[in-house]
Amino acid sequence: MLIAIDGYHWNGKVHDRADVVAQLRDRLTSVRHVVHVPYAFDRPGPDGTTPWDEVLATGAAPEFEQVEFSHPLWVLFTSGTTGLPKGLVHSHGGITLEGLKWSGLYAGLRPGERLFSATSTGWALWNIELGALTQGAGIVVYEGSPLSPVDAIWEVTARTRTDVMLLGAAVVSASSATEVPPRERYDLSRLRHVMVSGSALPSSGYHWILEQVGGDVCVDSTSGGTDISGSFVGGNSYAPVRPGRIGGRLAGVDCAAWRPDGTPVVEEMGDLVITKPMPSMPVSLWNDTYGSRYRDAYFDTWPGVWRHGDWVTFHTDGSLTIHGRSDSTLNRQGIRMGTGDFYDVLDGMDGVAETLVIGIDRPGDEYWLGLFVVTAADGSVDDALRQRITTELRSRLSPRHVPDEIVAAPAIPHTINGKRLEVPVKKLLMGRALDEAASTASVDNPGVLDWFAQFAAARFGPTESGE
Repeated sequence: MLIAIDGYHWNGKVHDRADVVAQLRDRLTSVRHVVHVPYAFDRPGPDGTTPWDEVLATGAAPEFEQVEFSHPLWVLFTSGTTGLPKGLVHSHGGITLEGLKWSGLYAGLRPGERLFSATSTGWALWNIELGALTQGAGIVVYEGSPLSPVDAIWEVTARTRTDVMLLGAAVVSASSATEVPPRERYDLSRLRHVMVSGSALPSSGYHWILEQVGGDVCVDSTSGGTDISGSFVGGNSYAPVRPGRIGGRLAGVDCAAWRPDGTPVVEEMGDLVITKPMPSMPVSLWNDTYGSRYRDAYFDTWPGVWRHGDWVTFHTDGSLTIHGRSDSTLNRQGIRMGTGDFYDVLDGMDGVAETLVIGIDRPGDEYWLGLFVVTAADGSVDDALRQRITTELRSRLSPRHVPDEIVAAPAIPHTINGKRLEVPVKKLLMGRALDEAASTASVDNPGVLDWFAQFAAARFGPTESGE
């Protein structure tokens, strides 16, 4: 069954989705029934659909079937990097346990309280908030951009008397630019807990929430993923709130920071790993019959240990700092972008031989998106080429895809089997030494990595080892 609305509202505009629904009906050959939900437009549903009101009017009670713990519940999709997005198949049992833990122990929701999650249906937060219902709490559902107008979410929070709020770090940064702070415009006295996800919340974000939203509000930066439809780390009621840091590990999560050789480290940046299974880890990936994509995605570095793809530092007091993604996924202004989208536009462009796009988090809540370009024949990366690249990315993708810097490179490094070395180059740009960033034995042109190491040092400063 396909249930679909006819459109939605965003940034003051109405977006018609009739064509998309028609494509889904045509391509989803297993769909036998289509339910039309009139929402954005006053018009009848397409031929062959059943109106939503007619479904409700039947009054038929739902029938619940007992299933095993690992029975598939839903499929959530990650954003793709150089390939197709991963379809994560989660289980009934795992998601139920994670939802109960998250809503009851972590968020501390109680009967009669309200959770407002500022999210779209394309983010795992949409699914996660269902856990609130298991505690007898209510959900505030908001349609539209959280930043149109810029203080929209704070008005909704006040009007609905929200107790717990969950939003993206980018929304906090945008809200901090308002001339009149939320606490001076709205009654936010009932708000007790603000959870922030999507990316690391900088120290300035903590101070802004405390000073401009409410002094009694618990500020809580959390980190997890669509991969588990939940969180690995976050705050708790028994630990102090430290601006710029996350409180610690959540119950039932055995996570750590590891060096490339698998050594756990404290007070040193390493790869975020999960060393013991969590119930809400996917039972499989969609269309991954033998599990090879699943293993390659999470267990290729250390067999039996989940590598999540974040740089993290665990501190001696139990708190931690997330430094950003260690893999090649781009996350700009809270929006994740796949590198393959860039290559689809740029590779083959007149005058361009090959490109490499890298995004890194920088101090001060800044994000640097760089595009390295190898020109064809005797071409050069001049202003004219930069303008053509910018125009193509802006028109074919979005303004958000326009790089902060377009750099001429002598070549793009690859693995022996031809894959771009995105992760090692990203490590170099984040300050890692060359011998820690990549194994030159597996590189088609090791000398090119020397060039990227020199560029990183000149552009962002020396490596962590001081070289």
